[in-house]
Amino acid sequence: MTILVRPKKFLGQHFLKDQNIAAKIVDALVLPQEKSFVLEIGPGMGVLTQFLVKKENIDLHLAEIDRESVAYLKEHYPSHSEKIIEGDFLELDLTRLTDQNIYVIGNFPYNISSQIFFKVLEHRSQVKQAVGMIQKEVADRIAEKEGSKTYGILSVLLQAFYDIELLFKVPPGVFFPPPKVMS
Repeated sequence: MTILVRPKKFLGQHFLKDQNIAAKIVDALVLPQEKSFVLEIGPGMGVLTQFLVKKENIDLHLAEIDRESVAYLKEHYPSHSEKIIEGDFLELDLTRLTDQNIYVIGNFPYNISSQIFFKVLEHRSQVKQAVGMIQKEVADRIAEKEGSKTYGILSVLLQAFYDIELLFKVPPGVFFPPPKVMS
């Protein structure tokens, strides 16, 4: 049985199609030598997951709200089916998920990317790194320097607790459906 996953506008889904970009995102995740708890947010059809499952020394968990995507992931990654959390990342209690450090990664839904970062900040003592594909406008705002007109609370807080780095720009054409913005 093959499961079809249709992108849902209300969930802000834009599935990354480019394997090279997916590999670059996964390669940006810097993990310690010991086994690490990695939480992928919104794995969708597993474009990042396919690279994450090949990494050694990671305890990979997937947080996905979309039932079709959950079914797809369980079919394609049966060895991780027990580690697929069906639900809203924003509602997860990360401290109940694990007492270990958490490394977050994902092609974040654009309509909740700011909320994802506020959730990361809530758990900053536990979340050691977050690597996410987000819309360029939000990324620019997060990386903005003090004094700029777009420098805001998210910029202040994330820069206070994390080293912010913009890695690369991604055009809309490498997604399905293509977003109306750069990533």
